[in-house]
Amino acid sequence: MRFRWWLLLMLLMIGAAGVSVWRGWISLPPQWNPWAPLDVKAAPNFLTRYKLMRLRDDPQLCDQALSSSGLRAAHQADSPGATCPLINTLRVQGGDVGLSSSFLASCRLAVSFALFEHHALQPAAQAVYGQPVSRVDHLGSFACRNVYGRENGRRSQHASADALDIAGFRLADGRSISVLRDWPKDNQDAQFLRQVRDGACGVFSVVLSPDYNAAHRNHFHVDVGPWWVCR
Repeated sequence: MRFRWWLLLMLLMIGAAGVSVWRGWISLPPQWNPWAPLDVKAAPNFLTRYKLMRLRDDPQLCDQALSSSGLRAAHQADSPGATCPLINTLRVQGGDVGLSSSFLASCRLAVSFALFEHHALQPAAQAVYGQPVSRVDHLGSFACRNVYGRENGRRSQHASADALDIAGFRLADGRSISVLRDWPKDNQDAQFLRQVRDGACGVFSVVLSPDYNAAHRNHFHVDVGPWWVCR
């Protein structure tokens, strides 16, 4: 009985603290405040995924997060009546890192990509090569289709612009790294690709590499869907 009372008291104290932070009665650093806008350049922590989830239906929060990212992105018109409707979607045009082409992205995917660039991709490039990545080569994001293009089955995360397929990278000195060509090797490029894959798992919900299956032999699939997989 005494333990139950202590547990109830603890829950009440936690609840009161949460309300106090939400109401602004207690001040916390933004990175530790669940209701503060996501700062892309701040190191990710256990609240980052929660802050990413809040972006789905709040364009204003999305814009605040993007303003801290250095990513160039333009809002697209909503298409609620389409076969694969797109809401609060952006065309990502690049930032500090260039792109092989622009791509459509949900707000969460765009901000997750910016987190990936700052906290996974560039640190891996500096650690392995001592220089930054200058361009990301990709195979596209939005595609109104089912998983693996099957006639029947659930919709792919690509159908809601929640996924991106990354094929390779170009370094500042012009050197290119390809998932298809370099993943099977036992060298510096393969080491870099594995560091990038592992780092991506910290900011995306799903990361699928050539280790997952043959369908991903030439790219990393990254998405912000409801499942968590890192392979």
